[in-house]
Amino acid sequence: MSRQRKVALVGNPNAGKSALFNALTGARQKIANYPGVTVERKSGRLVLPTGEPVEMTDLPGAYGLDPTSPDEAVTSKVIRGEFAGEAAPDVLVVVLDASNLEQHLVFAQEILALGKPTVIALNMVDLAERDGLVLDAAVLAEELGVPVIPTVAVRRRGLADLGEAISNAGARHAGPGLTDLTPTERRVAAHAMAGAAILSESKRHRLHARLDRLFLHPWLGPLILLALLFVVFQAVFAWATPFADALEAGVGALHDGARAALPAGLLRDLLTEGVIAGVGSVVVFLPQIVILFAFILAMEASGYMARAAFLMDRMMATVGLSGRSFIPLLSSFACAIPGIMATRSITDPKDRLTTILIAPMMTCSARLPVYAVIIAAFIPNRDVGGGVGLQGLVLLTLYLAGIVGAMAVALVLRRSITKGAASGFIMELPKYQLPQLKDLAIGLWQRAWIFLRRAGTIIFMVTVVLWVLLNFPQAKPGESQVDVSIAGKVANGLAVVVEPIGFNRDMALALIPAMAAREVAVSSLATTYAVAAGDDDEAAQATELGDQLRHRWTLPMALAFLAWFVFAPQCMSTIAVTRRETNGWKWPSFMLAYLFGLAYVAAGATYWLAVWAGL
Repeated sequence: MSRQRKVALVGNPNAGKSALFNALTGARQKIANYPGVTVERKSGRLVLPTGEPVEMTDLPGAYGLDPTSPDEAVTSKVIRGEFAGEAAPDVLVVVLDASNLEQHLVFAQEILALGKPTVIALNMVDLAERDGLVLDAAVLAEELGVPVIPTVAVRRRGLADLGEAISNAGARHAGPGLTDLTPTERRVAAHAMAGAAILSESKRHRLHARLDRLFLHPWLGPLILLALLFVVFQAVFAWATPFADALEAGVGALHDGARAALPAGLLRDLLTEGVIAGVGSVVVFLPQIVILFAFILAMEASGYMARAAFLMDRMMATVGLSGRSFIPLLSSFACAIPGIMATRSITDPKDRLTTILIAPMMTCSARLPVYAVIIAAFIPNRDVGGGVGLQGLVLLTLYLAGIVGAMAVALVLRRSITKGAASGFIMELPKYQLPQLKDLAIGLWQRAWIFLRRAGTIIFMVTVVLWVLLNFPQAKPGESQVDVSIAGKVANGLAVVVEPIGFNRDMALALIPAMAAREVAVSSLATTYAVAAGDDDEAAQATELGDQLRHRWTLPMALAFLAWFVFAPQCMSTIAVTRRETNGWKWPSFMLAYLFGLAYVAAGATYWLAVWAGL
């Protein structure tokens, strides 16, 4: 009795393999793990049109036969017959996504180069036709040298033809010219094959192809990305100003109303100097947060963000990382916590560790209030030419400084502690589409609520604790309340350490609660100056924080403070997540040490250069 033939479905992720497997095998399936690895094994029984039963296996999605993940390793070993206790498949069914044909043909060529009996399932042809792309399967079959069967798995179209092709699949030699191609040559060949197979395409499909040629151009693409970022940071200041001014006026009115309604005493001081001055000084930056995330969400929804990942892959490869690190690092611009957790998708352990260690250098949204208040106080609101605002230009420079610093640290780490070569990077590019206003509104509301919730919880609690430490013990007549307070004495000790980099005691005091949340640095300064003003100087208490800073700080001090926050470690929650993701305190401790060291050096260099320049 002859052995039952084995058929394996193989292809890129998202090619529709699982849907095709389910359609072919129905309920005749079993699911388990491959021996020794936690990779799911799906197998089922398929009866061919000839009546022959075969065992069909749905292999994990892969982008190549040189594995970069456990899933790809299983697929490669099974196809080659190298998996322990597994006979090699007799027939390979390569599943291609018809709407993303060029990308999927790269891996298909690698499979065909093996010379095994192969059938191509050109899947999801209905979706391709919906998008205006009509393909000629016969031309593609001639190019590849194997049968190409159009299928729509979810509608069971083409299944009989596919079964017949599997029945007739026999031994074959590797396709002409496929065995020795480099990855670049395979990509060029895939582009030519896909172009030859196109019968017709709509204007929309041609437009998407032209957009990709523009946005993914090796020189124009990065320039477009930089220009887009420039517009974003210009808008953060230019568009937010009216709304921020309105919020600031509302906070001021609330402050004045509370002072007028409540009798003098500690309760009134707690409410006005602590809660309203502290929390209110952060809440006024909500418009900047909303505008920044509006751009980020729009880029994600439009499909542009995935293109940005490919652009960044070229740059990141020079420092030993790949585009796989881009998405976690991009998430860190919102908050390093989800960014660090997103590194779980990076298969190379050293690549993942490097990404975790540099994620806090991405400028999270919590830093924006710090940047905004310092820039607004010390950088003139004027154009530098061509409608370009100086404040937005400085903000863009701070974000770029964080990115450049992170890449420099990654380069050092990948050549020393986490030494290793950059891994490959392939991902599916989503179709371009106009962002839905409803989805944008929901996303903005969620992020605004997170920001306000932090203001109402973490910032509120830290501000109240700071106010208590600033007000006790009570100063005697003629003494400075800040000088005699617990917080003042702690800050005096820290000031000795940070004085060489241009920081005064108030700046030193702001650094301590900022470890709970970066925004608290702003509320700490507001609370400190409100307490320092005292009850007898209501005019001083009513002065905006920006005016207080201009009165008490010099420009070199302000620039040094900005440089510190570009590199300083993020909140303690980030450190806790790093400990959990690295299973110990070794790497979080290393992260704290090198980030504090970088912040200290950067702030000191900025301060003394600014003093030397006479600023």
